[in-house]
Amino acid sequence: MEGIVHRSVQVNGIKMHVAEKGEGPVVLFLHGFPELWYSWRHQILALSSLGYRAVAPDLRGYGDTEAPTSASSYTVFHLVGDIVALIDTLGVDQVFLVAHDWGAIVGWYLCLFRPDRIKAYVCLSVPFMPRNPKMRPVDAMRALYGDDYYICRFQEPGHAEAGFAQRGFENVIKNMLTSRRPGPPILRAGGIGSQPNSTPLPSWLSQEDVTYYASKFEKSGFTGGLNYYRNLNLNWELTAPWTGVKIETPVKFITGELDVVYTSPNFEEYIDSGSFKQDVPNLEPVIVQKGVAHFNNQEAAEEINTHIYDFINKF
Repeated sequence: MEGIVHRSVQVNGIKMHVAEKGEGPVVLFLHGFPELWYSWRHQILALSSLGYRAVAPDLRGYGDTEAPTSASSYTVFHLVGDIVALIDTLGVDQVFLVAHDWGAIVGWYLCLFRPDRIKAYVCLSVPFMPRNPKMRPVDAMRALYGDDYYICRFQEPGHAEAGFAQRGFENVIKNMLTSRRPGPPILRAGGIGSQPNSTPLPSWLSQEDVTYYASKFEKSGFTGGLNYYRNLNLNWELTAPWTGVKIETPVKFITGELDVVYTSPNFEEYIDSGSFKQDVPNLEPVIVQKGVAHFNNQEAAEEINTHIYDFINKF
């Protein structure tokens, strides 16, 4: 982590922690749940060594960035507003965007609302999900997967937080980051606070990494990150004017063949059938990484670094 500079900037009414390294065109990295700027440690070092300025914030509610107490302060307009303000503080008009998981969802909305600020987008794990005007997303998920689907479980304030606290922060982080179970994540009654996982850590995740994540979540808690999920239906209401709008930004999409999103019903078909390409006309051929699960930016860091550089180097 040598040479990575940490600072705090004022964006959209909150203080945001940012890690950065390098000089040149800006590559902006947005993390997912339950992650931090630290998720991009390998990419920051690689891209900064290749002539880019790598910038990775802790998103609203995470790590050393402020966490507003109201759940309604975590809509996509707040999240996109934070990132547009961050880009302004960097003194540039446009950035290359790289994002994963919830960061990827924020990235799609960035491309939808402010395509003028994004040169090109490398998206990991979560494809563009066009708005269905007929059904709220959480209602659709409950109908498809049942009440035990993790996003449905996350809706009740305090419930998931209590389960995570019971399990312990290190165990929660370890279990989530190392899970290789395909398909939609299901949390049975009481499952959020289940017993620790004694499986040894994989080669790409050290105890030091787990300890770093846990130390930050012990201070911030999980509520900020969980509030993203609790605004899914509200986001659906707020984004009605963008129904049917296509993403025109150049996009490279990369997922693991064991990714919980890719292996959930309808996603693989949507990605592989050509529907994804119809909604994102400037989408390059999709990369599906063999034997790789959800956290591909960490599990297959070198391969991801190469894909990022090869794509953004075209522009």
